[in-house]
Amino acid sequence: MKTLCFVFPLFLILFIGSVNLSFSQDLFDILDETEEPTTEYTYATFKTTRIVSGQSIENPHSGVLLFIIGHRFGKLNSGSYNLWGLDQATIRLGLEYGLTERLAIAVGRSSYQKTYDSFAKYKLLRQSTGAVEMPLSVSLMSGIYMNSLRWRDPNRENYFSSRLSYAFQVLLARKFSNTFSLQLTPTLIHKNLVEFAKDPNDIYSLGVGGRLRLTNRITLNAEYHHVFTPETARNFDNAIMIGFDIETGGHVFQLHFTNTQPMFERGFITETQSDFFKGDIYFGFNISRVFTLRKPKL
Repeated sequence: MKTLCFVFPLFLILFIGSVNLSFSQDLFDILDETEEPTTEYTYATFKTTRIVSGQSIENPHSGVLLFIIGHRFGKLNSGSYNLWGLDQATIRLGLEYGLTERLAIAVGRSSYQKTYDSFAKYKLLRQSTGAVEMPLSVSLMSGIYMNSLRWRDPNRENYFSSRLSYAFQVLLARKFSNTFSLQLTPTLIHKNLVEFAKDPNDIYSLGVGGRLRLTNRITLNAEYHHVFTPETARNFDNAIMIGFDIETGGHVFQLHFTNTQPMFERGFITETQSDFFKGDIYFGFNISRVFTLRKPKL
């Protein structure tokens, strides 16, 4: 009897404990099943907002101001008299600001044709896994450019609208891995005024660009923009760009070689007149610096 009095409470404790443990496990399983799945978005498809000269899928974060200095020297094959292009230079200064995590606006000024430019870029879709499976990122870019050179003939009737041109782009990018990213960029360029009657006002092109990570801070980048356009009075070359991105904290240095001097869409897509494979190559660089003007809301 004494043994029974000892064993019965022991079995009772073990039974209650096993029921309680089983109930707890079932409860956790139920919570796991009812918990909503999360969405993980891809980030850092490219190191900055430009692949080389062309737009990348990236935007400045909300409240972040990005200052970009773009510089192109002259042609490397111009000889020692021009110090292989170092005596000649084209520069662009640009500011890009993230209004939200999806929408960015920008302004810039280039020494090439004394051009002012402005654009807006909106992230339409973001590559993601989890609850929302999205295989690629998609952004829309719309830009306007103003040539501020003096009129060739100031005595004729000149219109301000003749100075303006526009660009419309769809940016389609996918980060295949931490090492490799690829982007396609269909583009429409519209010019209000063209130089010759034979030239089209609307020019279509397709750009392809990519990055290959070499180290944690260095990537190899390349771009090519192919123009689909009817015969024009002047022959233009397709833009080719290749270079390296070097990340150093708040700065990104981009060193590159290209056959085009302009650093805005209308210029390098529709006005390149240098053959990359004949040595008409410009060395240049971009320097990007970020400034946080507004802290993101937690």
